[in-house]
Amino acid sequence: MASPPLSPETEKRIDMMFPPDQRAEVRRMLLEEVGHNLWGLEKLNEYQMDRYRFAVLRLSKGDFEKLPSVIEIANRDWRDLLVWSGFGSGDHNWWLPEKKF
Repeated sequence: MASPPLSPETEKRIDMMFPPDQRAEVRRMLLEEVGHNLWGLEKLNEYQMDRYRFAVLRLSKGDFEKLPSVIEIANRDWRDLLVWSGFGSGDHNWWLPEKKF
């Protein structure tokens, strides 16, 4: 089953955090590795996936080199990802990263 597309809000955060030459790969990684492949999230749409994708972005701090290890956390147990990112209570919509680019 294909994962849902990235929401406009996820796209916005990618553009704020990563340089243009890394954005396509960040998008690919989020689409392929943080989506319906995560246990129990098979039916979520792109807006419901924001919480998990925002958590990955937040923990990566815009560091492309950190992204694979953060995605690994999501794939191992997304509940840890949410707690460590501060989104355990679902309060993710308020988060905007500092604009780097």
